[in-house]
Amino acid sequence: MRRRKLGELEVSAIGLGCMGMSDFYGTAADRSEGEGIATIHRVLELGVDFLDTADMYGPYTNEQLVGKAIADRRDSVVLATKFGFERKADGSQTINGSPEYVHRACDASLQRLGTDHIDLYYQHRVDSTVPIEETVGAMGELVTAGKVRFIGLSEAATTTIRRAHAVHPITAVQSEYSLFARDMEDEVIAVLRELGIGLVAYSPLGRGLLTGAIAGAASLPADDVRLKRFPRFAEENLGANVALAGHVSELAAARGATPAQLALAWILSRADDFVPIPGTKRVARVEENAAAADLDLSDEEMSQLDAAVPRDAVKGQRHWDMAAVNR
Repeated sequence: MRRRKLGELEVSAIGLGCMGMSDFYGTAADRSEGEGIATIHRVLELGVDFLDTADMYGPYTNEQLVGKAIADRRDSVVLATKFGFERKADGSQTINGSPEYVHRACDASLQRLGTDHIDLYYQHRVDSTVPIEETVGAMGELVTAGKVRFIGLSEAATTTIRRAHAVHPITAVQSEYSLFARDMEDEVIAVLRELGIGLVAYSPLGRGLLTGAIAGAASLPADDVRLKRFPRFAEENLGANVALAGHVSELAAARGATPAQLALAWILSRADDFVPIPGTKRVARVEENAAAADLDLSDEEMSQLDAAVPRDAVKGQRHWDMAAVNR
């Protein structure tokens, strides 16, 4: 497995998003802790060592699953988790970036993960009620205490990134980024380049659309969160987006790769400190995704992909509340 640098943190060129093993996509009947652990073990065998979770996945159960999976191989893992969302019993949630909460959330994550340190600790979403300097100052205290090695932000705006980085070095910014989600290219990526901050791309496969496995709403369970909340899966948008994904499938077939591999290779070819973290709960999928790290694309192939999925052709916003992902 090829390696990359996020700031001073070295990780595998492709990571693994663990969220779906415990929450959100699919149904509870479709998720198995045993299969999730087997998937993590297989991905580590393949040289993928960058695992991504968060306390709000489950909530809490995904960190527990990851902790079980890496209990006897912690030294082989670059472990990332996040804080910021507080999920309540009624299904609602709030964002908390207060310094007191930063410390409390970190201690709780360490306990669930069964480790004495987190390699990369993100603020999951920016709390607009707390100055970013206060939140990042508390995160820096975690680094000083040895509980965290590096810190990051998720879905932060350029001004926020600059203010945060002035308090403590930011190693990575995590955001949705893919052929289907390119708004980061407007402003944020230029700031990351300027400051030497890496990009961790979540949902690099367009929440499943770029795998070629989604032919329409019938391809997903009726209660799937994507159909309920994400505009690109809305009835008026899904057909056009599936058609765009079909163009990627055609190019992948010509290259002798899968659509997912081609979509991941596109991200890897954009910059040498971009790291996609496709999520899956299946061994076969991690084997497929890991192989994308060895798929080098020519300039012509990159141009073909850009032409196959024109940015303005993707229908619907990538998130139901874009204000919440650009603070």
